[in-house]
Amino acid sequence: MNMQTTSRLTVAEAALIEAFNNQFGDLPGDGAVTATRDRLLDDLKKSGLPTRRIEAWHYTDLKTLLRDIPAVAGDAAAKQIEPLIEGSSVLSIVQGHADPKATAGDLGISSYTQSLLDGSAAAALRVLGTDDTIGSINGSFVRDGYVVDVPADTEFDKPLEVDITHAGGQIHTRLPVSFGANVKATVIERHQSVTGDAALVSHVSDITVGEGTELTWIILQQQGAEDTHLGQIRVDLGANAKLKLFVINAGGKLVRQELHIKVTGEGADLTLRGINLLGGDTHTDVTMVLGHDVPHTSSTDVIRNVVFDRARGVFQGMIRVAPDAQKTDARMACNTLLMSDDAEFSVKPELEIFADDVQCGHGATVADIDDNHLFYLLSRGIPDKKARAMLVNAFVAEIVEELEDEALVEALEGVISAWLEKHA
Repeated sequence: MNMQTTSRLTVAEAALIEAFNNQFGDLPGDGAVTATRDRLLDDLKKSGLPTRRIEAWHYTDLKTLLRDIPAVAGDAAAKQIEPLIEGSSVLSIVQGHADPKATAGDLGISSYTQSLLDGSAAAALRVLGTDDTIGSINGSFVRDGYVVDVPADTEFDKPLEVDITHAGGQIHTRLPVSFGANVKATVIERHQSVTGDAALVSHVSDITVGEGTELTWIILQQQGAEDTHLGQIRVDLGANAKLKLFVINAGGKLVRQELHIKVTGEGADLTLRGINLLGGDTHTDVTMVLGHDVPHTSSTDVIRNVVFDRARGVFQGMIRVAPDAQKTDARMACNTLLMSDDAEFSVKPELEIFADDVQCGHGATVADIDDNHLFYLLSRGIPDKKARAMLVNAFVAEIVEELEDEALVEALEGVISAWLEKHA
């Protein structure tokens, strides 16, 4: 039973409560929204931050790891960054505040703040269950973001980039996006720090993918060395829809990225690819819960991890196949390179199958660089350090190359190469 009681508040828990009390009158929302915020924070206050006793948080003891909470962020300290892809449509959220004049073609875009003020977002401050700490924190504090409604039959001629930047402090944002039927689109959700000041960042993306839609969604997390990033993406995948979800973690001191995906339409297909680049004394946790709820659906999940120094990483992957979800084809693999004797990576793949006509499987590997591959490069005069970097880069670049957009592949490979050059 996932319950815990808190008799004594930690420094971080007390700081969260104090921050909420200090902001309560200034947070946007009508009476229903305010009541929802109050309830979420009260539930969090009673249960406390999750510990190892909570199964979903077994490898990430947030109560211990989250040691302090920075002050509330100022309004104008951060700056907008250059887009990842030249020419892409950009929606900017700077220091927790969305651009009120933002437009991106004919998409239906509105401010999340306005939704909170008129009460239409009250239901969206929902949590996924009693252990949804990220949803509770974000729902309590969220101020801004975008609501995007993409009409049916829309085809993006360039990526839509949502750039969320900060200069430290507390940043809490949301991004509800609804795609109509038969949409073809690429969206880049990018999180980045522009200073060395510590931040607590929470973000929730809530995505509905309509029938026949082909969507590529990329999460690129590049937080600062002292930042805590609590991210969550919730996806409802409709009939015959195809989702390519790419998650790249290349920053942050303490990171928890949750993927909650429901495959609710027959013929739907999910491709999940993840890259975790971990160095220093950092902790990154990617936790996925994938539900196949209907027949004739498929998913393939591949996670690649590179761990240097004293970094610690986690991948938890749960695939649930409902009793009616016959003919499900679900595959999951997690591959890790440990580049230091002090590095750690924990893998917990799980299958819960309640249907009898399915094909499901999972696997995990943990290794160092292959000595034969290294010897091959060294024998051709390539220096040891460069040879190792080439092998590591090839290990993760294989994932990125599955993207069909050449400019996007080049940009992401640049991010990976820059990180490896700094940490390898």
